[in-house]
Amino acid sequence: MSYNKGIQDDHTDELFKAILKLEDIEECYMFFEDICTIKEIKSIAQRLQVAKLLKINKTYSEIEEKTGASTATISRISRFLNYGAGGYKLILERLGYEESEK
Repeated sequence: MSYNKGIQDDHTDELFKAILKLEDIEECYMFFEDICTIKEIKSIAQRLQVAKLLKINKTYSEIEEKTGASTATISRISRFLNYGAGGYKLILERLGYEESEK
């Protein structure tokens, strides 16, 4: 695995195991509403939308307009999408998002 080992510990392992036990979207809403603030959930969701739009080659201005994310956030997500642990690429592929031609 190429993820940052600095985040790995027993508590994080247990969190991720708990997430993997969720069976559907309703259970996700229930769990995440209890464990995160609405702002945290919205922020994570926004990051995924930015990554999706970057993956399909949308411009920063298009992404900023569609998601409300700052160019700094878009740039950071772009960096992780291209040079990170591969998590964004993995989940976007599993969700069926492919790069489009510009």
